[in-house]
Amino acid sequence: MSAAPLLRGARGHLGAAMVLDLVLIGLAITLYPLPITAFVLVLSARGGIWNGLAFVLAWLASFVGIIAAVLLMTGGEPPPPRSPPSTAALAAKLALGVGLVWYADHARRRPRTRHKSSGLMSRLDRVSPWTAAGLALFLQPWGLVAAGAATVVQADLSHAASYAALLGYCLLATSSLLTMEIYATFAPGPARARLGRLRTWLESHQDQAVVSLSLLLGLWLVGRSIYQLTA
Repeated sequence: MSAAPLLRGARGHLGAAMVLDLVLIGLAITLYPLPITAFVLVLSARGGIWNGLAFVLAWLASFVGIIAAVLLMTGGEPPPPRSPPSTAALAAKLALGVGLVWYADHARRRPRTRHKSSGLMSRLDRVSPWTAAGLALFLQPWGLVAAGAATVVQADLSHAASYAALLGYCLLATSSLLTMEIYATFAPGPARARLGRLRTWLESHQDQAVVSLSLLLGLWLVGRSIYQLTA
């Protein structure tokens, strides 16, 4: 029996696994509370709409740049299963998953504190678009972004579905910011009130959200990576 159909079947399985992993990672990124809190403050400050747009564009551009760098390294073709590059990518995801689980446990054990944003608000009162863009890059959950980059190694650009999956991942990871930006642009009054309530809720539940997202995604990455390394 020819090995070509088996290889195509293995790559199809990896493609489905890549899409599922990217969906979960993108959801974790878009729901991560620290960037959301900062973005609400940016929107609430003077010139918030334009500064928010700069924040969103820088956030989105970083994802595009990282994906482009990964695809340049792979040539747009996923490495064969069990090859050194494939194993290295899975080992990286496993290490990142273990790191997320450890971070969740560490965050759970540390004393609970109520996050105060008044000091940050005063510093963001006169923020420029360039500062907002830099803040977007600084506040990205880089552990989750790295997990996404390790997953993109499996992308096969010979299929249109891979382009759709990568585009969907970028938009999903940016969706919370895009939603708030659009809402604040077309309904500034209601948006100001509702985003204020969102900021208050995040200040009270930020620790729990970070622990839950890190733990759930970390356990998923650990389990998925071990399965793919041993299957």
